[in-house]
Amino acid sequence: MIVRPRRLRVTPAMRNLVRETRVARSQLVLPVFVRDGIDAPHPIASLPGVVQHTLDSLRAQAVEAATAGLGGIMLFGVPLDDDKDAAGSVGERPDSILNRGVVAVREAVGDDLVVMADTCLDEFTDHGHCGILDANGRVDNDATLEAYVRLAVSQADAGAHVVSPSGMMDGQVLAIREGLDAAGHADVAILAYAAKYASAFYGPFREAVGSSLQGDRRTYQQDPANRREGLREALLDLAEGADMVMVKPAASYLDVLADVAAASDVPVAAYQVSGEYAMICAAAERGWIDRDAALAEAITGIVRAGADLVLSYAALEVPALR
Repeated sequence: MIVRPRRLRVTPAMRNLVRETRVARSQLVLPVFVRDGIDAPHPIASLPGVVQHTLDSLRAQAVEAATAGLGGIMLFGVPLDDDKDAAGSVGERPDSILNRGVVAVREAVGDDLVVMADTCLDEFTDHGHCGILDANGRVDNDATLEAYVRLAVSQADAGAHVVSPSGMMDGQVLAIREGLDAAGHADVAILAYAAKYASAFYGPFREAVGSSLQGDRRTYQQDPANRREGLREALLDLAEGADMVMVKPAASYLDVLADVAAASDVPVAAYQVSGEYAMICAAAERGWIDRDAALAEAITGIVRAGADLVLSYAALEVPALR
């Protein structure tokens, strides 16, 4: 007898019936940028179709995301250059552009969309690092934890449903959990960037947030060569009480994602980062690939590897995701 797996591929209806991996819009989170000091949305050259938002356009984007049935929206703030300092202190102010963005989105969509805030200092520091530097120019882990707690509490005060520490500081989840609970925000969840690699795929993002970074972040983000370390980092964050854990980037780290998904007892997120998105867009612009089909395939692969939710700039665009 000849086994014929092709019988299950003969029509679109048959393929849809037996499909193993399905991606729902409710699994997708849209990353957005809100910038201080602009009066119209500002295109990001290296991220086709993505803009730095005003508060008004951010509200409209949030409504669109909620109406489309997306699961969440992740906010990143782009402050005025003059507001940046070595400690990133503008980020924790109630009137910071990120906190005003959170307020604006909650006013627009309430609880119809999970509102997430990036809990990191890199957008707000004049040196572009994710933490406070010591006298030798290295990131001071413990001083940074104190700043993260203040930042997270301010984001929760503004109305964030989820705070998202992304700086890869040791002990960041426990410090933030204790700080949120002490401030009366026991219901605010923590999405920990648990396995975040020092990747070459972040370039367009740094343009998007107006990063001041000189050098690299290899002393605190993970070495791309290390697989076991990604799982170890995730397990540490789980032990500290993370409500969700993240692997970032996604496409080049599907092995790490699969490891974390197999071990995690909480939802696992993965971030299709700016460089991954931009490469697909660039190839499509040259006519080499079909943009929507490639984005859909990439996101499906991320879910197939174990992600429960995916952050993607294509969250609103890909018609194949239904």
